[in-house]
Amino acid sequence: MKQARVLNDAELKRVLAVCAASRYGQRNRIAVLLSHYAGLRVGEIASLKWSQLLEADHSVKAGFYLDAADTKSGEARAVHINQLLQKETRRYWLSLDEFKCLNQPVILSQKYKAFSANTLCQLFTRIYDETGIDGATSHSGRRWFITKLANAGVSAKVIMELAGHKNLSTTQRYIEVNEEMKKQAVNLL
Repeated sequence: MKQARVLNDAELKRVLAVCAASRYGQRNRIAVLLSHYAGLRVGEIASLKWSQLLEADHSVKAGFYLDAADTKSGEARAVHINQLLQKETRRYWLSLDEFKCLNQPVILSQKYKAFSANTLCQLFTRIYDETGIDGATSHSGRRWFITKLANAGVSAKVIMELAGHKNLSTTQRYIEVNEEMKKQAVNLL
């Protein structure tokens, strides 16, 4: 089975520009960013509620827990949010109007209903199709997240735990390797 394409920085920038130009641009942007910068699966993004992301004063938490029922493995796990994603999440929260409720899903449909994992997957497909990036899927962000961490020299064990994988071999399959990376690795010697 062919793996989802890992976007390069220019492609991700293009995807975010397409999101910005769309009718539900801020919602779509945060969905893409949660995938890329938190490594979340579409089902995890679909189940995410504001109460998990926000403190009592409505500032964005630096981390939160996914409930076991919302993960593929059926085990709860910690998710850490970097400063960029915290800032973007805060911006999105502030942009919401009367549907600002801590018990609501972070990503709402145009009818103000929760997305299912399947319908959110379809949204990602539409976004990538509009951008003209072949091979990108709802899993592209997750692969980007894992690949970026690996390329930054983060321990494989840490990446495995951030991804919520039980086996290192699963995490390794997510890492994209290209000729430039190989050349840079050899030049370290």
